[in-house]
Amino acid sequence: MRSRVVVLSVAAALLGLGTALPVAAASAPAAVRSGLDCTTWVHENDPLTGGVLCTNNTGAPIAFHADIVCGLAPDVSGTSVTAQPGQTQESAGHCAFYSSGIGHIGWTVE
Repeated sequence: MRSRVVVLSVAAALLGLGTALPVAAASAPAAVRSGLDCTTWVHENDPLTGGVLCTNNTGAPIAFHADIVCGLAPDVSGTSVTAQPGQTQESAGHCAFYSSGIGHIGWTVE
C-alpha cells in the first residue's frame, strides 16, 4: 500500500511539472516583442473582412500588416501601414467569397 502511495505521489508531481513547464517557457506577448499593442477584429456585417488595430509603443516608426487566415480560401495579408511613435494605425484585408470564414488574425512587423 505504501509503494502505491509513493508511485501516485511521484506521478502527481510529474504531471504538475508537465503543466508548469509550458507556462514558464511561454513566449512574451507580441506587444512586448514588436513594440506594438494590437487588437484584432472581424467586421460585424462582413465576416470575411478583418484586421488589426495597433498602437506603436516605441520611439521609432514601425511598419506592419495584418495576417488573416481565411479557412478554405488562400490566406490574406492586410494593407501595409506605418505607425509613428504613439500613433495608432489599422491594417485590414478581405478573404475570398468562397472562404469558410476567418480563422485567425495576427500581424507581422515589416
